[in-house]
Amino acid sequence: MQTNGGHSQAIAQLQLAMQAAGYVAEPGVCAALFLLGELGRPLLVEGDPGVGKTALAKALAEVHGTSLIRLQCYEGLDVHHALYEWNYQGQLLAIKIAEARGTQSALDEDALFSEKFLLPRPLLQSISAERPPVLLIDEIDRADEPFEALLLELLSDFQVSIPEIGTVRARSRPMVVLTSNGTRELSDALRRRCLYLFLDYPSFEKELLILETRVPELPRVLGRQVVEFVQALRQIDLKKRPGIAETLDWAASLLRLGIPSLEGADVEDIMITLTALIKTRDDRLAVTPELVERLLAAC
Repeated sequence: MQTNGGHSQAIAQLQLAMQAAGYVAEPGVCAALFLLGELGRPLLVEGDPGVGKTALAKALAEVHGTSLIRLQCYEGLDVHHALYEWNYQGQLLAIKIAEARGTQSALDEDALFSEKFLLPRPLLQSISAERPPVLLIDEIDRADEPFEALLLELLSDFQVSIPEIGTVRARSRPMVVLTSNGTRELSDALRRRCLYLFLDYPSFEKELLILETRVPELPRVLGRQVVEFVQALRQIDLKKRPGIAETLDWAASLLRLGIPSLEGADVEDIMITLTALIKTRDDRLAVTPELVERLLAAC
């Protein structure tokens, strides 16, 4: 049992390791990741698109030196894409070979529906791994409610039921991170099984640190100007506010196009670079040269 000081030290070490993996995380975020490992509970991470939810799971896998298994959710996601499916081509080939050898009678249903012909998908892969992976269930809010019911057995007991084989129990418990953009309300049953973390858009200081960590060749003055511009842009009523990934892309674009500073920069030159920052037609029309000029003046 670690002392309180030991726990604080472990969280501080995790924070340093996450930053070394390119992810700037506050102590509260690292405390949630620490408890994920200590309690063996899934972590539900909510927040707007672009605040670093998916990147959090990727960095966690890097910190632990383990694999990342990702299940991208979408409407209509079912057991065959998430859990397992049968290798029907392999089964058909086995039947044909048995027919050719005259041993078809020996090829019973148990032989056809065995692990030999089972194709594991992300959920089954994650509990079958010898070493605990990070299982990222990305954008769970995009999946249907029936899919949540499928997850409950996995998240409660880390086992799944396959009718033809039986119950498959986890060889090791994966570190599970679920992300949600809040497009629909998740069930209470799912939330009860998870630790919870909300990620907001970063503060000025945090976003600047992220920029310096991920784009170290960026001049510090330009980095501050980029963050000031992006954070001001987020205050405007846009259809899709730029996330951290867009900040990084825009900074890299400015570097590639030889724009060393936003101070005194030509508005038309900056408008060209917005292809890395603005991602919808409506927002592109809303961010006019006049608006960009005002934002540049404030940097």
